[in-house]
Amino acid sequence: MHLFVRSACAVLAILCASAASAAPRAESAVECGIAADMAIVAHSLAKEQVVRAKAESIMTRIYDVSESERGKALMKDILDAAYVPTAAAGGTTSQRFAEDLFATCMKSGGNMDAVLGRKL
Repeated sequence: MHLFVRSACAVLAILCASAASAAPRAESAVECGIAADMAIVAHSLAKEQVVRAKAESIMTRIYDVSESERGKALMKDILDAAYVPTAAAGGTTSQRFAEDLFATCMKSGGNMDAVLGRKL
């Protein structure tokens, strides 16, 4: 696993465990980066027509969110956005989806509603 992803997963797990009752929004630039990374993976899985349940299982292992309600909620929101038919059918690229999510996250203090399409 890529060193950044491994380190980011550890940071996300710690932050998610400490804020399990908080709304699932990014609380730092690192978390915005993790969300953007999740967006690339989720969009790529959707574009390859991986069954949604299998995609969720894959991402849970990659991002180690199984014990973090906040992490699972964020991942679910990202998967929901990636699996919208227009997104997966070529409405945008994985890179563009991630860039939009990261930029929105950074500009809005962690709120990614504009990209994910619903209130987190």
